[in-house]
Amino acid sequence: MRVEDLLVYGKSHCHSDLAKMLLAELLELNPLELLNHLDDIVSEEKSSLYKEECQAVKEGKPIQYVIGNVNFYGETYDINENVLIPRFETEELVENTIKYIKKFFTEPVDIIDLGCGSGVIGLTLEKKVSTKSVDLIDISPKALSVTYKNCVKHSSTANIINSDMFEKVEKKYDVIISNPPYIKTTEEIEEIVKENEPHLALYAGEDGLDCYKKILENINSHMKDRCLVAFEIGYTQAEDIKDLVYKNLENVSVEVKKDMSGKDRMLFIFKNLE
Repeated sequence: MRVEDLLVYGKSHCHSDLAKMLLAELLELNPLELLNHLDDIVSEEKSSLYKEECQAVKEGKPIQYVIGNVNFYGETYDINENVLIPRFETEELVENTIKYIKKFFTEPVDIIDLGCGSGVIGLTLEKKVSTKSVDLIDISPKALSVTYKNCVKHSSTANIINSDMFEKVEKKYDVIISNPPYIKTTEEIEEIVKENEPHLALYAGEDGLDCYKKILENINSHMKDRCLVAFEIGYTQAEDIKDLVYKNLENVSVEVKKDMSGKDRMLFIFKNLE
């Protein structure tokens, strides 16, 4: 089939932009370049795959899973149904963390990414700041198989550890960062998220705070004398998490930052950082 014919088919099954994205990815082109290739003949194998992908999107599968990758902070990372699809809010968490690392640390830092999923947070920090070590932690072996692919893809020297948060971790760190599960088990979420993304990475008990409790109850022995902790949080959880911080830690300060939508989305803990 010709590119133009496939686009007509795609647009009859899903949104025009998604149809273009799928075909451009398959043909290794920029979506804007498709107009210059409308008469090109696409192999029967690729044509069939494109139709299958359009059908999957039509049936409600997120396009990121269909394509198998996502752009995060300007880099491409592999993903599949075993890991969350990274959001813009997480890019904002990383952006602010980079700024704080550069502000407070002059030497290479030891970083741990708790509940790393695809590894995009830790791997981005490894690229953007001077690191002594980066440890990527997740409870899910299936998620860590995606982490491993991304480490190889980005020539990373990060350590991959299968652990329930700090359970199998012995080191202390300059930077502890996490975008843990934080959705209440009874909370209503978008159907496309509920039906496709891993519940292990979404839900965290009746109050959505289970993972923060687990981290903060064990964090003292993993913080260096000077330490930055960075959390992505649910937009209604700031006060509850601050209470958990002050319950478990002494002589620290806390800052809550809003995302670009004006919602509380990031919480930073500063230990001996001035």
